Amino acid sequence: MIITLIVLGFFLTGGPAFAEDVSPEFLAEQPTEFETDSSENPEVPDQEFASQALENLQEETVEVVSLSQEEKPVELLTDLAQIALRTSPAQMKQNLDKIFVSKTAAGIFSYTIQSGDSLYVLARKNNTTVDLIRKLNHLEKDMIYPGDEIKIFSGDFSILVDKSRNRLTLFADGQAVKEYKVSTGKNNSTPVGEFKITDKLVNPTWFKSGAIYAPGSPDNELGTRWLGFDKPGYGIHGTIEPEKIGTQASEGCIRMLNQDVEEIDSLVPSGARVVIQD
Repeated sequence: MIITLIVLGFFLTGGPAFAEDVSPEFLAEQPTEFETDSSENPEVPDQEFASQALENLQEETVEVVSLSQEEKPVELLTDLAQIALRTSPAQMKQNLDKIFVSKTAAGIFSYTIQSGDSLYVLARKNNTTVDLIRKLNHLEKDMIYPGDEIKIFSGDFSILVDKSRNRLTLFADGQAVKEYKVSTGKNNSTPVGEFKITDKLVNPTWFKSGAIYAPGSPDNELGTRWLGFDKPGYGIHGTIEPEKIGTQASEGCIRMLNQDVEEIDSLVPSGARVVIQD
């Protein structure tokens, strides 16, 4: 009976709220705080749903609700954490240098520019970023010419966020290449699980509680970059409070120093895996 009351209370109150650090696209699609009609707000239960819940209560039955994909335990959490913890800063630097200095990383290959190629097209075809192609080839402009040979890294980048340490580790093809201090959510509000980066914004506008904070505004808590997850309202972004990096200070998102999130944004393509653990 106690479990039933808890389940019923959860549904009748609409469940937990999203974090306030939110993607502009996500908030643009949401009803305003003044819209309370249940037909427009999916978090307001309708009468039929409430009646069914009461019937379940009277029968003293408990329905087991399946966890969503991002809430399920992630098998690779322990593996990524072990790799991060046993890789020294010096080894991480060596792993990163294999990409940018010696260019001997397994995911790097040479490519001869063909007619019709562009950095954008090549980045999309090889699951990388335009910025990374530029950095690998020391390109100051986006102009490339047929017959030129360039280096492309087509390996997989992934991210581990360790909430207990407020650290973000960047991986390339399963090897830890760099670690960053981050801020995670107050009151353990950062969700745990596996996510994907689905949208990336440079100098994002921040929409919060009906207010609009322009890029560069001293009140725009998103900083200079936004990397949104497939869990709406959550992502990795910059900050206007660098002194709080390394602490639990956000409303649920992952905050980084602006120069650090800009580096992550330049390396990690959309679709990259992000794992968050306690």
